[in-house]
Amino acid sequence: MRDTPKGGAGFSGAASSDGKPVSIGTVLTLLREEFPEVTISKIRFLEAEGLVEPKRTPSGYRKFTPADVERLAAVLRMQRDHYLPLKVIREHLDALERGEQVPLPAPAASSRDLVEGVHDPGAERPTAARIGRAELLAAAEVDEAALADWESYGLIVPHADGGYDIEAVTVAKLVADLGRFGLEPRHLRAVKAAAEREAGLVEQVVAPLRRHRNPQTRAHAEATARELATLSVRLHAALVQSALRVRL
Repeated sequence: MRDTPKGGAGFSGAASSDGKPVSIGTVLTLLREEFPEVTISKIRFLEAEGLVEPKRTPSGYRKFTPADVERLAAVLRMQRDHYLPLKVIREHLDALERGEQVPLPAPAASSRDLVEGVHDPGAERPTAARIGRAELLAAAEVDEAALADWESYGLIVPHADGGYDIEAVTVAKLVADLGRFGLEPRHLRAVKAAAEREAGLVEQVVAPLRRHRNPQTRAHAEATARELATLSVRLHAALVQSALRVRL
């Protein structure tokens, strides 16, 4: 079992008063004070991704040490405050365990900043929730003609005010990369349609939670949507790889 990384964010809770390992249910209770949206399935997902390695009893039950709880809190905090992917979080924690001091990106912008479209002009790419057309062209390193072509096929869709979601930068870069292999926008309409169907499935699961009066339940809906989206992408990638192996 890994020790809690030095330099990681502290966590007010402890696994138990005497430091003995505790069950996943107790861990959930400890974490929810700071992370009300966390669920048991989320903890299991982080374990499956190698972010935490609880010991197992002979009967197979998970037992989490104080270091495990600290590590989970650090992972959740980096996701919440820095929007880091799990791969980057794992690399950061591993570097800390080796005694390396690795700086994290600046904390995510506040809700007010995101609404007002504030972003760091020195960043590698825009960090606002919305970006303008010129920013998208610059960040994706594409020209006006290419962007107009992608929009005509619905691969990138501007909002009514002419702005774009930040994800449009990633989409544009991937479409450009695929184009280098001869895949044109018309070939990617099926990918777009599949993504919309997957999003519809996620929405069916979380829609009842989003309508709930309890703010914690609504926060749980957003966390669940992100987790389902991650699992859906992994499943899609695995199915594509499996289909390719059948054909080769």
